[in-house]
Amino acid sequence: MTVTEAVERRMSVRAFTETTVSGEMVRDLLQAAARAPSGGNLQPWRVQAVSGEPLAALKATMAARLGSPDAPEYEIYPANLWEPLRSRRFQVGEDLYASLGIPREDKLARLQQFARNGQGFDAPVLLFFSIDRRCGPPQWSDLGMFMQTFMLLAVEKGLDTCAQEFWAHYHQVVAEQIGLPEGHMLFSGMALGYRDEAAPVNAWRSRRDGFEAWGELKGF
Repeated sequence: MTVTEAVERRMSVRAFTETTVSGEMVRDLLQAAARAPSGGNLQPWRVQAVSGEPLAALKATMAARLGSPDAPEYEIYPANLWEPLRSRRFQVGEDLYASLGIPREDKLARLQQFARNGQGFDAPVLLFFSIDRRCGPPQWSDLGMFMQTFMLLAVEKGLDTCAQEFWAHYHQVVAEQIGLPEGHMLFSGMALGYRDEAAPVNAWRSRRDGFEAWGELKGF
């Protein structure tokens, strides 16, 4: 598989099979992803991979805590999104629920689908990425590149992922159930496993604007 093929294959998978993923494979993928760019070689990322009984306990807790989120420690999206960002976010939500046949007025079905975030979409592995609170935006960028490198390496091995900033709203739950390194802030979770190819929610792709919408070439 080429890098281009891995980029094309990668998507936010929201339905996984029950097929397990070995701890050895998860460790190897994380170690390989550590070659991601890191300014000053700070390697600011910390990762905790969870499966088996600890994951089952976390999911059980989340089933009861979903309606009581924690105050997030950072803003996932800017307040009062402007165009075209606002329309892009709206459209991806509409496309997601349309793939499941859930109309806008069916609030219960939408809530039930949202709740699947807290179950990691039934993935057999959840990863939690955190960063020292003293780090700044450049180190957060490093963490993002580490996560992206991991996701592409996972695709190469036939696995799939879904990055979940959703967990920023439940950082205390993660701290209580899994534990976080001292002085670290939870940035994101990530579901890892094998996609359910038959699930309708995995049959669509989020839209991307063409180059003309965000890029320029000068001097070519």
